[in-house]
Amino acid sequence: MKSLCVLCITFIIFTGCSSKSTYQLNANSKYQEETLISYEDISDGELFDEFEDDTKTKDIFDPFSGYNRFMTGFNDKLYVYFLTPIAKGYNIIVHYEIRKSISNLFNNLQYPTRVVNNILQIKFQNASEETGRFIINSTIGILGLFDPAKSYFNLVAHDEDFGQTLGYYGVGGGPHIVLPLFGPSNLRDALSIIPDSYLNPIDYTDREWFTLTDTWWTYLGVRSYDYINEFSLNINKYERLKEDSIDLYPYLRDIYEQHRDKKIRE
Repeated sequence: MKSLCVLCITFIIFTGCSSKSTYQLNANSKYQEETLISYEDISDGELFDEFEDDTKTKDIFDPFSGYNRFMTGFNDKLYVYFLTPIAKGYNIIVHYEIRKSISNLFNNLQYPTRVVNNILQIKFQNASEETGRFIINSTIGILGLFDPAKSYFNLVAHDEDFGQTLGYYGVGGGPHIVLPLFGPSNLRDALSIIPDSYLNPIDYTDREWFTLTDTWWTYLGVRSYDYINEFSLNINKYERLKEDSIDLYPYLRDIYEQHRDKKIRE
């Protein structure tokens, strides 16, 4: 499957040059009020309060704890020694407003994934608002570079993915898994990357126009740039997260699982 192949290729490329990391957290402006741990999954500004105030605990199925702990440490080193210096340099070169507009553009392209998963979860109002956001931001917002749907029409994004859709229908998360570069996940959410990729316009390339090599390099280049740009908006809070943790791996694991459960219940 293409998404898994891309994940492996990306891992090899970036680890070969002491690659980029997994955990990304905020930088400036209102982005300082958001927290991103796993690149696609955690972007809720109330994450810390949610974790600290959640008195309900559950046993997390973690048969791969040895591997997960190793991968958490590995990803942490990539974050500290590779991605952070690149992101800081990128911040100096590219103004915040430009980086934010690029983030808006990539986020706008995620519309098919969000709208389909909202429909699959019978959240028709959310799907309607997503469609309104896409139309407004793609026109008035100049192809999604700006977000007038939120600023002027109070239409907020309803982020849903196939992992949440499966959870909505009662599919459990399964064993916790820490993915290279992408961070905390579980079996359900990791496998859900595959169907979601078929809804993502970035994942489509026409082999009549590109050779196989050009296809992969073009795809990886776009994905890598998206990752670095998003990370540049979310640099500082990872250090705060580490300071709050006694043992980093179980702390990140518990935050991820609690957050995903909350998103599924919403």
